[in-house]
Amino acid sequence: MTNKVFVSGCFDLLHSGHISFLKSAAKFGELYVAIGSDETIQNLKNRYPIYNQEERLFMISELSCVKKAFVSSGSGILDFKKELEEIKPEIFIVNADGDSLEKRKLCESLGVKYAVLKRIPKENLPQRSTTRLAGQFNIPYRIDLAGGWLDQPFVSKKFPGPVLTISIEPTLEFNLRSGMATSTRNKAMKLWGHHIPKGNPEELAKILFSYENPPGTKEVAGSQDSLGIVLPGLNYLDYGGEYWPNRIESIKDDKILKWIEEHICLIPLVPRKNDFKVLDRTNVTEAGTKKLSVASNFCWKSIKAKNLTNFGKAMKDSFEAQIEMFPLMSNSELQSEIDKYRESTFGWKVSGAGGGGYLIFVTDKQIESSIKINIRRGEGIL
Repeated sequence: MTNKVFVSGCFDLLHSGHISFLKSAAKFGELYVAIGSDETIQNLKNRYPIYNQEERLFMISELSCVKKAFVSSGSGILDFKKELEEIKPEIFIVNADGDSLEKRKLCESLGVKYAVLKRIPKENLPQRSTTRLAGQFNIPYRIDLAGGWLDQPFVSKKFPGPVLTISIEPTLEFNLRSGMATSTRNKAMKLWGHHIPKGNPEELAKILFSYENPPGTKEVAGSQDSLGIVLPGLNYLDYGGEYWPNRIESIKDDKILKWIEEHICLIPLVPRKNDFKVLDRTNVTEAGTKKLSVASNFCWKSIKAKNLTNFGKAMKDSFEAQIEMFPLMSNSELQSEIDKYRESTFGWKVSGAGGGGYLIFVTDKQIESSIKINIRRGEGIL
């Protein structure tokens, strides 16, 4: 009896990467393809697809490797849940970009084998992604490695300290509300299109910060997002009770940046829920803020010295100091996920303000299904 194989995705701007993935998945059995609806893509990615769902369904259905394709009836990351339960496949397959804890748990509950395929282009063909083809490739995302929250005056007024950020190339399209500064990135695309313009990076970051926070804004977004996106390399943003840092120090040394790339990876979680309020039960104290500041400074020194053990410890210490003041950044489910990797990593944190998104690990090992990042080196138009 032939296995039933199930895959899901947006499949917008169909390209060679899609075809390679679908053909690889079809080797495991009869291939059923769930396609995200136009509305689902809008909700997940804050943009409508280039091709509507009817066009995407037609193109996928015409592929010889596909047994049956259909538009998923649900919404969100698990928009295919109803069809998955009806088809009852033996295997659910994703590529590394599409891996998520929520999908894994759904398959486990239904007794469906879960498999992750590496993104490998056909021989002699370039690696393709919808993100690149959609023209969004040139606006970076941001990761904060330590010190997050110190860019908010209500925190750094208690005790000054740095936020450490890296600007990363968008080699994949990160989900909204995942702590990768996606909201600020969307503002940057509205302001500048698909390229950061040439000019002084700090001045450009000030323009983006002002655009995102016009006069009258009640909840001001921290400036680490605009600075983290615009400033290339690794950046030390020293905050002392104001929205803008008192001092900025940047590292563009390729050896250090490559070392960071080699030793951190991301594990997908589910995006934060729209009603998630991380500020509930907040307990910001001078002692807690000092712990956060000390950990972030230790992280900076550890990276400059390329000390992997201290880098991991500093990141973990920073995360624990955040949780002490913002307890909703963690929960039992998140800690259970961390426990899976605790013995094979040096430290960890959650992207952004927590509540979902991506686990960031410091490690010297290759973690299955993890995402590697590329730190942006250049300035201006990429």
